[in-house]
Amino acid sequence: MARSHSHLVLIPSYNTGPKVVETARLALAVWQPVWVVVDGSTDGTAETLQALAANTPELRVFVLPHNRGKGAAVLHGLQQADAAGYTHVLTMDADGQHPAAMIPEFMSVSQKNPLAAVLGKPVFDASAPALRVNGRKVSNWWANLETLGAGIGDSLFGFRVYPVRPLRRIMERSPWMRRFDFDPEVAVRLCWLGVKPVNLDSPVRYFSAAEGGVSHFRYLRDNTLLTWMHIRLMCGFVLRLPLLLWRKFAAGG
Repeated sequence: MARSHSHLVLIPSYNTGPKVVETARLALAVWQPVWVVVDGSTDGTAETLQALAANTPELRVFVLPHNRGKGAAVLHGLQQADAAGYTHVLTMDADGQHPAAMIPEFMSVSQKNPLAAVLGKPVFDASAPALRVNGRKVSNWWANLETLGAGIGDSLFGFRVYPVRPLRRIMERSPWMRRFDFDPEVAVRLCWLGVKPVNLDSPVRYFSAAEGGVSHFRYLRDNTLLTWMHIRLMCGFVLRLPLLLWRKFAAGG
């Protein structure tokens, strides 16, 4: 398999157990290179991944000493990717929910639309908790209000291809977007920056605990974080409204 010199797979991971190793292997089977950022995990996966990387040159593992959140792990990967000359990263969850088989398709769309962000739009099956499926509709509604309908298909789904430098620029200018607020806030702020979203349907599977599934979602904590995030974004939206309106009318929308 040819090794890409512009697009890499970036997997942030925190205490996801054997699933992260499985996810990395599945990603390597269809795309190279693959990087994993271990975000202060205490489950032994850092050592397992490092052992795998020692015999797999297409895999690179970064180990952060303390858990700082998904967004912080992604930012670390972005900084390293930019320094190494990569222009785009595909982010995917370490818990096996995202379809590794679709990585080449997402990368191909990104290569044809290098200025865009390629956003996965989840197609749920029977394994998806109704609370998660219905709850995200609220965040999606707010995200499209905050961008004047820029076309964010799903604000929370983390299977995406980002252009490295615009995303890095956004994150380094703000103390936010470091935890569960990462996916929805960067989608909105990239639209504000003029990075257009391209949506692709993508199946998603929720694994049960018996299947090795791991979830760090906490309903009250994370929904409080999202509520505070949308308050911030609405304030930013009001300030940017003249520019967003001008862009919308200039584009004929």
